[in-house]
Amino acid sequence: MSKHKILSRALFAVLAGATAFGAQAAQDTGFYAGAGAGQSQIDEHAYDDEDTAFSVFGGYQFNRWFGLEAGYADFGKLKPDVAGTSLEASSVYLTAVGTLPFTEKFSGYAKAGFQRWDLDTAIPGLAGTGDDSGTDPTYGVGLQYSFTDAFALRAEYSRFEVEDADLDLAQLQARFDF
Repeated sequence: MSKHKILSRALFAVLAGATAFGAQAAQDTGFYAGAGAGQSQIDEHAYDDEDTAFSVFGGYQFNRWFGLEAGYADFGKLKPDVAGTSLEASSVYLTAVGTLPFTEKFSGYAKAGFQRWDLDTAIPGLAGTGDDSGTDPTYGVGLQYSFTDAFALRAEYSRFEVEDADLDLAQLQARFDF
């Protein structure tokens, strides 16, 4: 089964679950925004490196269990194992976010969607088109702790597919609800 069919089925399941619970959760809705910092990592082809990464994001929480989120991630500069060109990568993404509250303040979430990635140069030896930009799936999981109704900290691990390579991003994020 292709990764696009798997992603489509996962998004459908998240949407269906959120719709089923939506009538019960009139509270916990609204816009939010935030920023994160952490570490990007690639271990594909000639590249096996890590660098500091940053992200900004914003979204709308439709109910306690479902939201949509858009964001930008800068993966930093990733160097090849051997001589070669360093790789700078970034991504703009849109994801559906399914949230599972464990308590009033602590929850887990999963997100899946699509991203538009951009590289400053094509990855040598990568199967595919060899382009320096494209559209592929992205997905991730995280934990969130809400300190107040307006502020939460998140720990998130995401994967951004770039043709046949995977860029991973682990970060700590601050979220502000409006």
